[in-house]
Amino acid sequence: MTESPPDTAEPAHRQLGMTDDEYESVIAILGREPRPAELAMYSVMWSEHCSYKSSRTHLGRLPSSAPWVVVGPGENAGVVDLGDGWLAALRIESHNHPSFVEPYQGAATGVGGILRDIFTMGARPIAVWDPLRFGPLDEAHNRYLFGGVVSGIAGYGNAVGVPTLGGEVEFADRYAANPLVNVMALGLLRREQLVLSAASGVGNIAVLLGAATGRDGIGGASILASASFDEESGSKRPSVQVGDPFEEKRLIEACLELYDRSLVVGIQDLGAAGISCATSECAANGGMGMDVDLDSVPVREDGMTAGEILMSESQERMLAIVEPAAVADVVAVAEKWEVNASVIGTVTEGGSLRVRQQGELVAELPAASLSDDAPKYDRPLARPGYLDELWAAGLTAAPPGDVAEVLPALLDDPALGDRSWIYQQYDHQLFLNTIIEPGHDGSLLRIKGTDKALAVSTDGNGQRCYLDPRRGASRLVMESALNVAVTGTMPYAVVDNLNFGNPEKPEIMWQFSETIDGMAEACDQLMIPVIGGNVSFYNESAGVDIYPSPVVGMLGFADPMPSSPPRLDRARAAMEIWLVGPRDETDFAASAYSRVIHGRLDGRPAATNPDVGRGVIAAAAGLAHHLPVLHDISSGGIAVALAEIAITSEIGLSIGDVGWSELWSEGPHRFLALCEPGSMPTLEVPTVRIGTMGGTTLDFGRHGAVELSTATGVWRAAIPRRMA
Repeated sequence: MTESPPDTAEPAHRQLGMTDDEYESVIAILGREPRPAELAMYSVMWSEHCSYKSSRTHLGRLPSSAPWVVVGPGENAGVVDLGDGWLAALRIESHNHPSFVEPYQGAATGVGGILRDIFTMGARPIAVWDPLRFGPLDEAHNRYLFGGVVSGIAGYGNAVGVPTLGGEVEFADRYAANPLVNVMALGLLRREQLVLSAASGVGNIAVLLGAATGRDGIGGASILASASFDEESGSKRPSVQVGDPFEEKRLIEACLELYDRSLVVGIQDLGAAGISCATSECAANGGMGMDVDLDSVPVREDGMTAGEILMSESQERMLAIVEPAAVADVVAVAEKWEVNASVIGTVTEGGSLRVRQQGELVAELPAASLSDDAPKYDRPLARPGYLDELWAAGLTAAPPGDVAEVLPALLDDPALGDRSWIYQQYDHQLFLNTIIEPGHDGSLLRIKGTDKALAVSTDGNGQRCYLDPRRGASRLVMESALNVAVTGTMPYAVVDNLNFGNPEKPEIMWQFSETIDGMAEACDQLMIPVIGGNVSFYNESAGVDIYPSPVVGMLGFADPMPSSPPRLDRARAAMEIWLVGPRDETDFAASAYSRVIHGRLDGRPAATNPDVGRGVIAAAAGLAHHLPVLHDISSGGIAVALAEIAITSEIGLSIGDVGWSELWSEGPHRFLALCEPGSMPTLEVPTVRIGTMGGTTLDFGRHGAVELSTATGVWRAAIPRRMA
């Protein structure tokens, strides 16, 4: 079938999101003008989402090696060694723009895509997390987006049978037109089950597994994730993928059986860029070529052109590379699980990817050129001019006030209030591996049949990174590490989702570069490898960029796990309350107190201290094997952290020598520890007793008091009353 370029004044390559220089590079590679299908392939594979063309210059500064890293960045998921033959796979991705266009399906297919990244490695997905960002909930459209996204995550995750164990959420004006929907997944596998994506072996067969291919999602990688969002331009709003969790469940089980029976040489999921990505990457990773017949691709819409089939991002599809003798067995396994299986190609020598439709050669190009020859930009950087003024204007102390007024106002903020409206929609006990469920600092899962446990925390703070992206990113790593430490695990590996505005603006690229350096410094200081991640640029509407919003997904590991890990609901009368870590009363930059009480976003966040950070993390991981309650101090400071323990445990407290500013300050490297009287061990980090549990009041001494029932009611209703 011969394709003709669209009849329009704008060149086809610009419609597909390519620059004139990129188009000239394609001509240089091919030695001729590209065919329409070839242009479609280059447009998606050279997109920001697939090629990381604006970020690759900087990402190499992140540390990614450690003795326990089995697979680092570059594959579908990072993989680490847990000992005794066990491996864990971890991956994080974004589905930001699709979730603005269609929140339910955008979020649902984000879950489906991240699960495929995990089981593509040979791992069974065991849990999902969802870091989210939205505009303020007092606006109806933001409520619509928020409700739709949460429903989409719940609908897909619950139906496919993978528990959603946590996440985090922020609300700010900058996210109203650019909500962020990041999804992270964790999987487990035995070492012998590990599968990679290389298509080695001349004559091996490419088998397409899963759903039929349609027009949903065409242009998703090249347009939605690679250009500023324009609500009036249909070209910026391609159709969002439609997910089928039951098809995904069948695909998971079929693929895992294929791995168990050693029936595949390599495998690749069809996510961004669809068949273009899967065929070219499998071929290139093995140093091979591939012949592909598009007439063998099952389609669900008539008249699809070669470019549409190659660009489609229809969900629930995998490409398996199979030895010829194993094809019949692969097809039989697929039939057993009611999964479609179609032979669509053959691995060849020479490195050329050749695609035919109805007998006509519609594409012939070097497979490796779609990834290896992608543009790499070293975009200009410029420090934003607003920083000096904001740094100078920040609070250094909290103006005098009354706890009875300030604390309820903070607990009523939906970014600080009870998140159970979100996570109660998720099934978090599937597989019965969950030891610590949503609602705590980190999630904790057992590895059945062993004494091992894994903890995960996701953390982000775009407003703090707006004020200082380097310090803000370093703080995120330290906070996330502390969040897994209070479950009794030590930080083991990181994945990151880097959500930013328009990279063509030097100020945005400066934010990005500083964020990379802040993360790299903290990971080096804690000796934590970054095993994978995702970059989402062009989160901009009407010229307004989101806050620089890196999200850190931290994996913690314990062997053996704590016999009775700490929980927020285990506080009891007469227990002592201890503050562990440095005392702090001056860090109000991007604090909840400044934002909610005074409507301010200014100041400069305090820097991390690597020696203190390491000591506090080690102290938390050790105490978790002995004490009933540990809780990280973060948004809202000591006062909100204490209130969360009291509300969750349904018991009041009395606080002694804590200053007014110290209640609300948000300095790093601190947590609360509760213990029976006289049982607090001596630590090598600063430790001070600040109060006692008991009664029905949150009593802060000279600073005032709040009835526990009042605090509980406000905190529980923070999200539901707005969503009602």
